[in-house]
Amino acid sequence: MRIVVASDHAAVELRQEMAAVAAELGHEVTDLGPAPGEAVDYPVNGAKVGRLVAAGDYDLGLIACGTGIGIGISANKVPGIRAAICSDVYSAKLSRQHNDSNVLALGARVVGTGLARLIVETWLTTEFEGGRHARRVGLINELDHQRG
Repeated sequence: MRIVVASDHAAVELRQEMAAVAAELGHEVTDLGPAPGEAVDYPVNGAKVGRLVAAGDYDLGLIACGTGIGIGISANKVPGIRAAICSDVYSAKLSRQHNDSNVLALGARVVGTGLARLIVETWLTTEFEGGRHARRVGLINELDHQRG
């Protein structure tokens, strides 16, 4: 799979670990940065990853900021994105199985490197179950086209 990764300046090291896990699993990884010491606002890179995944340029996205919340919310503003903000393995697994999440957001100030590696590995190796969940994901996707 083609994976795109990005973060803000608070999560550079965590993003690099996330990218390493994806590469170790044999995925093609594109890292959008930022470089260490470069300041980037999380909404910019969250939306950038969201747009690239929604357009089909990449299969999945991995994003990180201090908590994972801001960058995850930003990615979720892009129609077609179902970004899961996770800090545990179980939520990451179910976000793929039941919600067909296509972006994973982690927080560098919330999870350590070891746990982050387990979360990313679990998320990348878990398949969407479909079935009754497909109808529900369809309902989520319909929200992209509604106003108010």
